[in-house]
Amino acid sequence: MFSISLFSIYPYSWASIGTSIFCGAIVGLERQLRGKPVGIRTSALIVLGTYIFITTSMLIAADITDPSRIIGQVVTGIGFIGAGVMLAKEGVVVGVTSAATIWVLASIGVCIAVVDIFVAIKLSVVVVAILYGVDILEDRSTKFTRGVHSKYRNWRKKV
Repeated sequence: MFSISLFSIYPYSWASIGTSIFCGAIVGLERQLRGKPVGIRTSALIVLGTYIFITTSMLIAADITDPSRIIGQVVTGIGFIGAGVMLAKEGVVVGVTSAATIWVLASIGVCIAVVDIFVAIKLSVVVVAILYGVDILEDRSTKFTRGVHSKYRNWRKKV
C-alpha cells in the first residue's frame, strides 16, 4: 500500500509524463543534432510543463474557472519564450524556426492533456519531418533558398 501511494502522481499520469518527455525529446534531438537552440532538455520541459499546466487547469474547472483560459495564457507565455530565441543581425532575423518549434511543442503538451498521447506522438513525428524535410529540400534546390533565406545563408557563411 505504501509503495503504491509513493509512486502515485494522481491526478497526473505516468504515461502522459513519459509521453511528454518522449515527444519533447524526439523534436529536441533533431534540433540538438543540428546545433540549433531548443535542444532535448528544453523541448522536453516545454511539453511537460504545458501538460502539467493544462491538466491542473482541468482539475480546477468550475462555473467560475475555464481551462481554455489557461491554454490561452500558456500560448501567450510560450510566445515570450519564443521571442527570446529570435535575434536580428545585419538585417537578418534568425531563430524564427526555433521560436515556432517552441510554440508547437507547447501545443503538443496541450494535446497530451486534452486529446490523446498517441496523437501527440504522431504530431511530434510530423514536426521532425517538417524540420528535417525542409532542410533536405533547401539543400537540393535553390528555389527554396531565395529572398531572406539566401541572405541568411550568406550571413551564416560570414559567421
